[in-house]
Amino acid sequence: MTVTTRFAPSPTGTLHVGNVRTALHCWLLARKHGGRFLLRIDDTDLERSREEHVASIKADLEWLGLPWDGEERQSARFDLYEREFQKLIAAGRVYRCYETAQELDLKRKVLLGRGLPPIYDRAALALTEADHAARAAAGESPHWRFRLDHTAPIEWVDAIRGEQHFEPAKMSDPVVRRADGSWLYLLPSVIDDIAMAVTDVLRGEDHVSNTATQIQMFAALGAQPPRFAHEALLVGTEGKLSKRLGSLGVAALRGEGIEPEALVALLARLGTSDPVEPVAERQVLIDNFDLGHFGRAPARFDEAELHRLNAQIVHRLPFARVAHLLPAGMGEAAWEAIRPNLEHISEAADWWRIVTGPVAAPALEDADRLYLDIAHEIALTIDWSEGPWIQLCNAIKANVPSRKGKALFLPLRQALTGMDHGPDMAALLPLIGRERALERLEAASRSAGAPS
Repeated sequence: MTVTTRFAPSPTGTLHVGNVRTALHCWLLARKHGGRFLLRIDDTDLERSREEHVASIKADLEWLGLPWDGEERQSARFDLYEREFQKLIAAGRVYRCYETAQELDLKRKVLLGRGLPPIYDRAALALTEADHAARAAAGESPHWRFRLDHTAPIEWVDAIRGEQHFEPAKMSDPVVRRADGSWLYLLPSVIDDIAMAVTDVLRGEDHVSNTATQIQMFAALGAQPPRFAHEALLVGTEGKLSKRLGSLGVAALRGEGIEPEALVALLARLGTSDPVEPVAERQVLIDNFDLGHFGRAPARFDEAELHRLNAQIVHRLPFARVAHLLPAGMGEAAWEAIRPNLEHISEAADWWRIVTGPVAAPALEDADRLYLDIAHEIALTIDWSEGPWIQLCNAIKANVPSRKGKALFLPLRQALTGMDHGPDMAALLPLIGRERALERLEAASRSAGAPS
């Protein structure tokens, strides 16, 4: 059987890091086994669902490099849900209820006051057809609950959490359809998983109790349930869920200069025993993905760690990957020279401006200005076609033996770049070129602070 996973976002908002982590792990699981990764847009909430959110979700998945192998829209599948729902009515597995939210809340409070679990008492099962007819005549519409089978425990082996055991008699029969006919999440998801031949459902641990009820729904519809895995939820660095984490969207991270490789590298291994490393090669992450490496402890998401990882990723990105993001005229040699100094690709433009100029001549002591005057004369004599930095430094050492180490290198860097730090000058000087370099050395030696 082909391993088939699905990512099922609701288009009532944009993706945040928790959604992305789920999508990524579902994608990695499918790719690890040569299977299929499906996108299901859960848009049964027609009032809140937005097409711009659908477009945003797809754009984010594409940016992350998570292509999907098939797509479904729940809003196009209402006929299928209705047919399967009628089967459950005929089998007596769903039933009509009329309690209001206030009445249910009162029942829960009474049970809690008695020290009992606040589960639905199934009072609606005592209603007769005459009762239902009277309710209908009074203009009342029922909501529908799925009737759990209390004869046996619900059990499965979770790929992350291990053996799971639920007593259905201690659970409320879940509402699956509202009085206005609209669907809640549980039943359509099961119907879709059956129709889409989903073999593995990987999602957050907040869905564990949902899985228990859904396992019975699969059985009621005559289907074998998929394999389930429930991963620990993301928490912030303070050790709990935060509003910042819950709203940290892909668009915001892109705006901060985060590259998709960095976000994927972090989220792929967050919550596992595998080290978080600057792995840009997707196949490496696929090959090493293993649900057995996931732990039960909350997975801590640290934005500072993401930015550190982003810098490490940027330092490894090849020119072909970034060429379209670089300023005009910046070629492969320039990228390789500059990238070790970057945290975000956008910073390359600042360093390229240092190459192309103009730069401000530094304010220097008289001794350094005299030294740069000598350096300018030496620079006129060297061969600029190969290794000009090494040639320049060696010639200066031979002619100005008093200049060594920092005293030799720093004034040159300041004159040539206007900076005290930066990329390796051996790589940077050929990019600056002979004419600009000579102009800058001369300007620094004669008129400190003037642009050249």
